[in-house]
Amino acid sequence: MFAPIAFSQQTEGRGVLTIDGESAPVRFAIDGEVIHVHIRDRTRILHYRDPLRTLACANNKPHHLMARAPMPGLVVTTSVLPGQAVSAGTPLMKIESMKLETIIRSPRDGVIDRIHFNEGESFEQDAVLVTLSEEGR
Repeated sequence: MFAPIAFSQQTEGRGVLTIDGESAPVRFAIDGEVIHVHIRDRTRILHYRDPLRTLACANNKPHHLMARAPMPGLVVTTSVLPGQAVSAGTPLMKIESMKLETIIRSPRDGVIDRIHFNEGESFEQDAVLVTLSEEGR
């Protein structure tokens, strides 16, 4: 079930957020595709992916699929090798960001085409970590 959401910007970095008829003042800062929202004495981080950019990237590589970094960090371990067939959900690598470890999983079936970062290497948010190919499936 989804609640109706509305946002009204009052000044740069301030506005009113209304969720299911209940309004609250908010402060926010936008940094690329990351939005920091401060509401009711708590800060939330939202990630926005531009659908046009996503579509453009998909159209440029129709037979490849990329596993991207959800946040900047460091590669802890890699669980796959180039040429290896994987299924959707297969762990590809473990990353660390701000002392939080996250498993990057294959978004769908495919074959590992390239691993872009080695263990111990750092990367930025939205960096391509692993490229998969549909070949061989």
